[in-house]
Amino acid sequence: MSDPVAQQKRYYAERAPEYDDWWYRRGRYELEPAALARWQADVAEAEAALEAFAPRGTVLELAAGTGIWTRKLVRLADRVVAVDANAKTLALNTSDAELMCADVFEWEPTERFDLVFFSFWLSHVPEQRFDEFWMLVRAALVPGGRVFLVDSGAGDTAHTGTDQADGEETRSLADGRTFRIVKRRRRPDELAQRVRPLGFELELRDTENGHFLYGRGSLA
Repeated sequence: MSDPVAQQKRYYAERAPEYDDWWYRRGRYELEPAALARWQADVAEAEAALEAFAPRGTVLELAAGTGIWTRKLVRLADRVVAVDANAKTLALNTSDAELMCADVFEWEPTERFDLVFFSFWLSHVPEQRFDEFWMLVRAALVPGGRVFLVDSGAGDTAHTGTDQADGEETRSLADGRTFRIVKRRRRPDELAQRVRPLGFELELRDTENGHFLYGRGSLA
């Protein structure tokens, strides 16, 4: 399988049982104490930013995965619709959200939301589909709707990626299988500038230790 978009869809389906181990740094993802403290500080920073952002009303989460962020959103918003392409992954998500199995690259919203949220997804969108994805976000938002995103920082190395080049990288599973996926890390100013012509104003920053990029925004 040579198509990195198809490979990453398969990769995340197969990775579902171990995805949370990466986030919580368990097992093969374990970090030494100092590195773990830096990771946890950046997690806390991103979580606090979402709390301060105060999601409210109806929320659409794209590429919701196993629900690490979905579980935070359902505590803060009135209603959460969580979309993901993989049934295996969604099976690990929370029933407190409305779960929808659909490919984000093919799905079209049938309603509009107060907020569109996505975490660790934008860096998996190929450059040739970048504008298309943001048009989906635009179509899903009510007038004056808001956006919040979390993703890998441009300098983050605390992952399972190897052979990073040309917006792609090789990822491995615990059983040794490897997949070539899309992974394009962006700097806050670069990303904000990239989406401005698409009608969005984003306020973005990197976490203190550089693991994550996060921020808020709205339709311009």
